Amino acid sequence: MYRPRSVARSVLRSGRRATRAPTIGLLASAALVLAGCAPGQFSTQSQRIAYDDPGDSCRPQVVALDSTGNFFGARILTGAAIGAGAGALAGGLIGQNWQSALIGAGTGALLGGTVAYWSALQQQSQDQAVLDQRVSGDLIRENDAIDRTQFAFDRLTDCRYRQAESVREAYHAGRLDHAQAEAEMAHLRALAAGDLQLAQLINRQIDDRGAQFATATTHLGVPPPPPLPQGNAFARRAVALRVSPRPDAPTVGRLAPRQRVEVTGGRDGYALVRAPDGTQGYAEASDLAGPGLRTVTIARERQAAPAGNVRTLAGSNAARRDAFAQSVTVAQQAQASGFQLSS
Repeated sequence: MYRPRSVARSVLRSGRRATRAPTIGLLASAALVLAGCAPGQFSTQSQRIAYDDPGDSCRPQVVALDSTGNFFGARILTGAAIGAGAGALAGGLIGQNWQSALIGAGTGALLGGTVAYWSALQQQSQDQAVLDQRVSGDLIRENDAIDRTQFAFDRLTDCRYRQAESVREAYHAGRLDHAQAEAEMAHLRALAAGDLQLAQLINRQIDDRGAQFATATTHLGVPPPPPLPQGNAFARRAVALRVSPRPDAPTVGRLAPRQRVEVTGGRDGYALVRAPDGTQGYAEASDLAGPGLRTVTIARERQAAPAGNVRTLAGSNAARRDAFAQSVTVAQQAQASGFQLSS
């Protein structure tokens, strides 16, 4: 008897295995307990992944993305413990002894809102130089964590689209009839919706933490970074728009030669563009021309900000947050057409 998912597994299974994160140690565990004092601030894996299909060939990528949410689900100070381990927490990341560090983290968890991080820092030191150093260190860790999340989300998105392409190929080759193929696509749409919900949750947590960093850096005398400028460009030739900034990423649309677009961001040598019909995707910057490419240059410069300077680190953090939010938007928009047999 035919079972839709069993066919999909034979077509889609990649054989890759998920990995588990190592235990972070006693100090970090204690910090997580304090982080959990505020309901809803720390999300467990079961809360984040609301869907589960052990036969899903993209399951390793789902788990990889979910694991990055552990960092952002905690308060910033305790989140640093997740990212850096108990040794960093005890060795000057927050305070000179672990008791004061955990007290500060607990205070932040109870206060909540955009002032939680700054209030917790003030519990530990009033010295401006020390505060600058701590915020710089936390921004470096935050940026590294966003990079990991961005990498994981890009790989998961690519994996889902390749699953859809595998179903289309099986359908056109006659290995699946129309009803079977439609059932498989419906299943993939449900999984992709779960991916998107997970990414949106992590994105909201990143934004919440970004607001807390903005409060802290403002108190340190750092003005908020200016918004990334947007500008127009046009395609030098026929250009593929991709779901992520990689040459082998699935396509979500195409630009005709000389077609004009709005450049809204960019990373890794690609411009994030919006076509006149509203389609968004990543195009190789070298395939475009026009003043809008300045947006790509500025985004690259901000993301490559040197470590140790609160002002430049705040700008690079904002650039990374914007880039991740934009990639989630691109994936959301592309789902309408990416999981159809006719794509």
